[in-house]
Amino acid sequence: MPIKVLVVDDSALIRHILSEIVTREPALTLVGAAPDAYVAKRMVQEFKPDVITLDIEMPKVDGLRFLEVMMKAMPTPVVMISTLTERGADATLRALELGAVDFMAKPKLGVAEGMAEYAALIVEKIKAAANSTLGHPTQTRCTKHASMRYTGTEKLIGIGASTGGTEAIKDVIMHFPRNAPATIISQHMPPGFTTTYAKRLDSLCEITVKEAQGGERLLPGFAYLAPGNRHVKIERSGADYRLILDDGPKVSGHKPSVDVMFNSLAEHAGANAVGVLLTGMGRDGAAGLKHMHSRGSITFCQDEKTCVIFGMPKVAIEMGGASYVKPLEALSDAILDTLESMGAGTRL
Repeated sequence: MPIKVLVVDDSALIRHILSEIVTREPALTLVGAAPDAYVAKRMVQEFKPDVITLDIEMPKVDGLRFLEVMMKAMPTPVVMISTLTERGADATLRALELGAVDFMAKPKLGVAEGMAEYAALIVEKIKAAANSTLGHPTQTRCTKHASMRYTGTEKLIGIGASTGGTEAIKDVIMHFPRNAPATIISQHMPPGFTTTYAKRLDSLCEITVKEAQGGERLLPGFAYLAPGNRHVKIERSGADYRLILDDGPKVSGHKPSVDVMFNSLAEHAGANAVGVLLTGMGRDGAAGLKHMHSRGSITFCQDEKTCVIFGMPKVAIEMGGASYVKPLEALSDAILDTLESMGAGTRL
């Protein structure tokens, strides 16, 4: 059966564009296009769509409020349609906290170039959303104030994710003690969004989270998030590691690419690194995690039950790249226990 899609946007032109994209895809069927939350509510009740594309900024009732109410009354996979601005990024991250599966930038009006790629990507996101596992919104602030008796900078953690990853990453690192080993993160996000995301993580975590600038010495107690338009790599610098930003082409269809980060950790850190692959659409990170595993790294994959999209971890597991497969809620302790066994330190 085709995936039933409801488009919700106050712009008649955006509704038309998204409706046309949905209508042209044989695997999708358009059940309605609503200009505001009131009409959308009636359409949700009447048509029971499989996926909703939802504008954040709407009159009367904004998209966030509509999403919050709907996820309690009738949980439905939602792809947010967002503006690529700081305000749009903040609202989008809030939408993901409330239970939205994924997000997509608004199409550039009047720019025909790139529309085919845009249409293909939003269709892919809608299909993935239809097969996603809706999680429970998390708004827990870290209450752990533990520390680690830590003796050096030689241990590293690499975390990669895509769809559903913003919340999964938060759930993992907000339980890291304040001087946990240096952590590098690649999450599929556009430029600008990673700046806002890093600030949000930093406000919730014991460790310091920052958007990577390049050239940093990787230090315990810090997490470095790949910018939305750069790959992250590491290089050895004496007894330490430094972070490198790479402006090369997309790898595995993404920039930043989890594969690029994991391959770099495999080559330069090997058995001193821990690799973690979380929820996400596609296969980015699977080959890189296998590379880490082959070089002596302990590697983790999030399990199917707790993934929003069991794509990237599934491929990595099938390739033999996972040392362990764990549910999301067990990953923080599993990672820290592994680091203790590696001699990274002892939790106090």
